[in-house]
Amino acid sequence: MFEVNKTDNRRKLMGKIKSKNTKLEQSVSKALWKYGFRFRKNVLSLYGRPDIAIKKYKLVIFIDSCFWHGCERHFKLPSKNSDYWKKKINRNVERDIEVTEYYMNNNWNLIRVWEHDLKVNFELIISQICVIILKAK
Repeated sequence: MFEVNKTDNRRKLMGKIKSKNTKLEQSVSKALWKYGFRFRKNVLSLYGRPDIAIKKYKLVIFIDSCFWHGCERHFKLPSKNSDYWKKKINRNVERDIEVTEYYMNNNWNLIRVWEHDLKVNFELIISQICVIILKAK
């Protein structure tokens, strides 16, 4: 009988985490679709590969998870391999800033939504997104 290494288990778990079409993305997409907004998801041709994009309104939406995007309120640095995670998350935060600057400099409407905001008050966040989309028309 062999012993399973904890790091192997962690690697398998982390490998199963999806980077696109997450439950949060699906719920936001369904809500926006229900309100009649048509969009594309994970658009490869747009910088930063936004979660949701409406090109004709020059609008992109990014749904940022608290862990992967280093939420100041909820991010907790893992105790194992902390140097790796610190670099990884810091680079994600830097990339978020670069992407935001790119869209602002190119006169796009950009919406960034935190995972915790959606979990606390989903309907309010969706209505705020709808208002921003309608203003972008």
